[in-house]
Amino acid sequence: MELKPEEISIREMYGHMVRMISPRPIAWVSTTSPKGIHNLAPYSFFNGVSANPPSVCFSPVNTRDGNKKDTVINIEYNRQFVVNVVPDRLAVAMNQTSFEYDHDESEFTATGLTPVDSVRVIPPRLGESPIQMECELIQIVNIGDGPLAPHLIIGKILIVHVDDRILDERGQISSEKLDLVGRMGGSEYSRTRDRFDLPRPTSR
Repeated sequence: MELKPEEISIREMYGHMVRMISPRPIAWVSTTSPKGIHNLAPYSFFNGVSANPPSVCFSPVNTRDGNKKDTVINIEYNRQFVVNVVPDRLAVAMNQTSFEYDHDESEFTATGLTPVDSVRVIPPRLGESPIQMECELIQIVNIGDGPLAPHLIIGKILIVHVDDRILDERGQISSEKLDLVGRMGGSEYSRTRDRFDLPRPTSR
């Protein structure tokens, strides 16, 4: 099979991409609107960018009507956001926040999740998440226009909050205790419980 983007619909291409680029980490992003309403939404086109400066990126796509998501509008307004990670125990709640609530309704309130004051940014952290990254915007790269067109958001991490309960005996973040989920294609998700070590080669 060969996939030629110009010969298939955007929706079909998206469906292929989320299956062949997987599993994907999930950024559960909290933002604050110009009216002060706290938004919380998951994005699986997400990853780290670098440690110098410490930065992350994620890519919200427009709605099927071609409108920007609340997350993008809010970040354009105050240039701040928080990335919260998603352990398995929060997977169902995370999925619920992907519902398209009204602009004036907070996902925190709708789902009973806990907003916690951030230290360096306006948007709140998610109290239930074991890792929260407060970020300020570096750049938004608008890629295309119309339905499902993405906005690549790049942010600098200002401070990270880590729950001590997910640390190992060396004080490092434990993958086992963190127990994250990843996004696959369609409605499929994966867990990070099947792991193996593969040391980097030291010779040819």
